[in-house]
Amino acid sequence: MKILGIGNAIVDVICKVDDSFIVQNNLTKSTMKLFFDENEFKNLLTNLKIEKTVSGGSVANSIVGLAQLGDKVGFIGKVSDDEFGSRYEVGLKKENVKYFYSKKKEELPTGTCLILVTPDSERTMCTYLGTAGKINENDVSSDAIKKSEIIFLEGYLWDEGEPKKAFDKAINNANKVAMSLSDLFCVDRHKPHFLNLIKNKLDITFANEQEIISLIEAKDFKDVINFSKQLNKLVIVTRGEKGAIAINGNEVIETDVQKNLKIIDLTGAGDLFAAGFLHGYVNNNSIKFSLEKGTEMSAKVIQQIGARL
Repeated sequence: MKILGIGNAIVDVICKVDDSFIVQNNLTKSTMKLFFDENEFKNLLTNLKIEKTVSGGSVANSIVGLAQLGDKVGFIGKVSDDEFGSRYEVGLKKENVKYFYSKKKEELPTGTCLILVTPDSERTMCTYLGTAGKINENDVSSDAIKKSEIIFLEGYLWDEGEPKKAFDKAINNANKVAMSLSDLFCVDRHKPHFLNLIKNKLDITFANEQEIISLIEAKDFKDVINFSKQLNKLVIVTRGEKGAIAINGNEVIETDVQKNLKIIDLTGAGDLFAAGFLHGYVNNNSIKFSLEKGTEMSAKVIQQIGARL
């Protein structure tokens, strides 16, 4: 297998609502709110008509992108044996992703992200992680990891305790390890751990400019380049309108963004960039080609609704 993703298994549940629904439920339009109370989250869902469910999560989106490019890929993510857990599994299999996880009845339900689309096309998200964030080492198949050329992890999944043990097991059995820093919030919460991973455990790191600047407490982007050169690993940084850059030892490779795009929804831009880059990389193309493929995939996804092509 080319690439095995390990990440939060979250079912995206897409519903159309009026602006009044956002106001009545004290939500802030266009933002993401985390729910910790299962009943509060269920109450939100009760009166809604589900338009569509998608097997989501950051790394899962990247893995589906790779499958669409023709790569042989798999995914590990924790779900419960419930309706959404079954939908998750079916959704991945439909996309030709091998799902290495045996679901069973868990204490918590399958993780869900409720995506509320208002008439102006804005998306307001409500996320209940459920059992997704409780991944442990027993959920991770050493055999599947050893048979993959690269494993791809997400910063969203890292946490003290059981998830850390799952990470360690995955990294210790892997041929090559790639990881996305995922989010500025993750970086700020786990700074020393992420620094240790980048310096000592990862072969490939994906970050956006804000995430890596925060991680190393850089004064400017030159600090990022100098830090990355010293690592002697592959560091890929997306820089919004400034394009993307890869630092590979002393080599620095850049690519521009695609111009004149009709941007509709930025959801999944980083996920699909990673898919495009990893597709180029795992098929022995140049770093420049891989950056361009990442940029192309990212440009496609932001011109449509949702994180899937």
